[in-house]
Amino acid sequence: MEPSSMENLSIVYQSSDFLVVNKHWDLRIDSKTWRETLTLQKQLRHHFPELADPDTCYGFRFCHQLDFSTSGALCVALNKAAAGSAYKCFKERRVTKAYLALVRGHVQESQVTINYAIGRNSTEGRTHTMCIEGTHGRTHQLRVHCSALGHPIVGDLTYGQAEDQEDQPFRMMLHAFYLRIPTQAECVEACTPDPFLPALDACWSPTTCVQPLGQLLQALQTDPDPTGGGPRPCSLSTPQPREGWPPPETEAQRASCLQWLSEWTLEPDD
Repeated sequence: MEPSSMENLSIVYQSSDFLVVNKHWDLRIDSKTWRETLTLQKQLRHHFPELADPDTCYGFRFCHQLDFSTSGALCVALNKAAAGSAYKCFKERRVTKAYLALVRGHVQESQVTINYAIGRNSTEGRTHTMCIEGTHGRTHQLRVHCSALGHPIVGDLTYGQAEDQEDQPFRMMLHAFYLRIPTQAECVEACTPDPFLPALDACWSPTTCVQPLGQLLQALQTDPDPTGGGPRPCSLSTPQPREGWPPPETEAQRASCLQWLSEWTLEPDD
């Protein structure tokens, strides 16, 4: 596949308040290290210098994160108000995200619900990784959960390294396929192309299709109706509150929220 470069930035959604990019694999979002010659932040500044905000550390406000090795949909807010509205959607768990992954082994189930908690790994030499025991955490969530199920993601050298070094692919096979952030002002929605095609990587070929991506995408583009009336299209209106939802914040979550809001949301009126 084409390697990342300053020129090959792919935009899949654009408005006056948001950009959604299709992030390249093996590309950092931002970095304070001068040795990092290419980052997504530098790509954005190169293509959209007029949108860079000098009041931010990196020029652009990233609404969420993707691992260095993960490709796909990543939302960028273009002002503080937009960043605040997106953060509210994440906080209230109204954001829809779908990932594509190639995993090792043969998955028997067509659908699996994962309830493992994630915590920091305390094993000597592995403190930079996460595991499914201990305190709650979200870093490397999909990678940890796939590994815990016995089906690590192909190319994940941290949680699923193959015994045969020749079996290592050119990238980690995890891709952020679909993203929807229903802010009050607009419904940010983007779908990225499937990168795991035999035409692009001849080392594998699909044999059985359990659920076509078109059907999956159609299911993702509807919200469950809290009144019990069935699915409804993505709406820009404020959703009706549900009892017990969202769950209460922990002290750590609240501290993280306040730190984030201090930089990314609107300043209080004088």
